Amino acid sequence: MIEVYADGAYNAALDMGGWAAVIIEAGQKRVLSDKLEHTTSNRMEITAALQGISHTPQSAEVVVYTDSQYLFGCMTKRWKRLKNVDLLSKLDETVSERKVHWKWMSGDAENSFHQEAHMGANYLASLDEEAYSSRAKAQATSPPVSEKLTHLDAVGRPKMVDIGEKADTERQAVAKGIVKMQPATFSLIKQGKVAKGDVLTTAQLAGIMAAKKAPDLIPLCHPILITSVKVEFKLDEVNSAIEITATVDSTGKTGVEMEALTAVAVAALTIYDMCKAVDRGMRIESIRLIRKSGGKSGTIGLE
Repeated sequence: MIEVYADGAYNAALDMGGWAAVIIEAGQKRVLSDKLEHTTSNRMEITAALQGISHTPQSAEVVVYTDSQYLFGCMTKRWKRLKNVDLLSKLDETVSERKVHWKWMSGDAENSFHQEAHMGANYLASLDEEAYSSRAKAQATSPPVSEKLTHLDAVGRPKMVDIGEKADTERQAVAKGIVKMQPATFSLIKQGKVAKGDVLTTAQLAGIMAAKKAPDLIPLCHPILITSVKVEFKLDEVNSAIEITATVDSTGKTGVEMEALTAVAVAALTIYDMCKAVDRGMRIESIRLIRKSGGKSGTIGLE
């Protein structure tokens, strides 16, 4: 049985749509995604399912997971097709060549593949053309992605990767993220006038502590000996934003990417928590790994 997790999104402010489909076949994962201007959320949902199914072998048995009531209703409940007839006809044709089962999945379901499709679609829908071009250029120069899911065994059950045979090497990971806010909130933080106290010092400490707690928060993450954690902030007054950078060092058998990403995420959440009383519209964005070094793969720069 092949699994397809499909999702689509539409950003009205940019008039931009995004879709993503995660395909799981024999314990291996493929991710398909793209963006499209002048579209709708429903068209992106249909496109995600269409692309996901069409990338499976003909005559295969496929289960498609979707959180789109529109798509699920059209494909299983014979809803009237007053719009998107072109895409739905293509989807019917693709489905007819396979044995397809449709499964409803709530938008907040705690399924990692469903969340990956959801985040991928929304991320693409949030990119303007300049950002999308930069992303495509970065992907073109990035190392190839392995399709083997190392945290799944042969039958798809989760497992912790055996790192016993790996050599100890010096490792480092650098992650970044951004917290955007109202100018008044930014000014309060900069002047140290937030009622709860010194926001950046507290967030810095929270990020350092979080890096050390990554194995307690993330299933299958190895406990490791961290030699250094740095959490730094860059104040962007023009955009009323705070950029967070976390750098984690270790000497051991596995990398520290998750520790760096966790540090950024918790530092950002701490900023939000300390300022939410005056600005509940703050946004945490673009948490990502930008560089790693050490181990068999050596140094990889993503930005």
